[in-house]
Amino acid sequence: MANIKLKNIKKVYEKSITAVQDFSLEIADKEFVVLVGPSGCGKSTTLRMVAGLEEITEGDLYIGDKLVNDVEPKDRDIAMVFQSYALYPHMTVYENLAFALKMRRLKKEEIKKKVYNAAEILSITELLQRKPKALSGGQRQRVAIGRAIVREPQVFLMDEPLSNLDAKLRNQMRSELIKLRQSINTTFVYVTHDQTEAMTLGDRIVVMNEGFIQQIGTPQEVFNFPSNLFVAGFIGSPQMNFLAAELSLAEDKYFIRVCGLHIELPDNVQKKLKSVNTVSREIVLGIRPEHIRICTPKAPGTIKAKLDVSEMMGSEMHLHVKLSDQELVIRASTTELFRDYSFEHNSANYVYFTFPNTVIHLFDCNSHQNIMI
Repeated sequence: MANIKLKNIKKVYEKSITAVQDFSLEIADKEFVVLVGPSGCGKSTTLRMVAGLEEITEGDLYIGDKLVNDVEPKDRDIAMVFQSYALYPHMTVYENLAFALKMRRLKKEEIKKKVYNAAEILSITELLQRKPKALSGGQRQRVAIGRAIVREPQVFLMDEPLSNLDAKLRNQMRSELIKLRQSINTTFVYVTHDQTEAMTLGDRIVVMNEGFIQQIGTPQEVFNFPSNLFVAGFIGSPQMNFLAAELSLAEDKYFIRVCGLHIELPDNVQKKLKSVNTVSREIVLGIRPEHIRICTPKAPGTIKAKLDVSEMMGSEMHLHVKLSDQELVIRASTTELFRDYSFEHNSANYVYFTFPNTVIHLFDCNSHQNIMI
């Protein structure tokens, strides 16, 4: 197996279109790293450069401590699984899995052993004599992954392999990929625009936007401590709410003025802001929908907002509320909602809510950076 190092990688297409800029990342041996971001952010281009399918404009790429900038894809000892299954329709599943091994001129007994081992890992042994047209989408994707497994590469590269599947199959295949990773224990680089896949699969995730890395960290680090407004808004569903607020310093204490409230910040934030001599100024306050609590009108620190739209999601409701010229989403458990609230679309309805000061995020209005980390 192998580690991967990308040092100051840059990709420029014709007409000076820059897809990836100053991308630096070290991936440890047997680590599962997910590149995540919106369409056009450069994540697939980065993966294709690792695979050797795109030339690197600037920077150095190492696989297993070997510089591979000019090494052909077939000589990089990697296997790639694409969004499309790319199976040979005229071949059986067994023949699809065995094809690359036959090209290597391996013995029939060795090919059979590798194919059946991969089929067992992916629970497709009973499908080996079928052709792709007789398989479901999830089964076809298993075969595509199996075709990569039999090669026993140093690195697995996966480019949005689940995006063609329906929601139920995606959930199932995510679980299968977690099991697969535990079974073959190799290095994975996985690309997706789906944050749920990123959060559930990755040891670390790399959030990208417009060709730049925005943040690298464990899923929990990125969720709890987003480095900037983009990451805060991208990771989390529904996305984080952002409110115009004012940071003030009075009597050696920092306070936030927002929605008519005067909130003293917790001790750990006080220490952080003091350590860098943070001055009073306008900021952006971030609060995740799941951290907002519905309450009674007389509860302390209550904010009143007009209910605009309510979405019943089964075990929870997403309440879209308006607060003067700002809009928020509240994610509320149906078991915790008060009986006297009727969360239907009704212009006369109002919602009262609050949130603890320990779960807020503060961002600079100009740099968009999180000033709490």
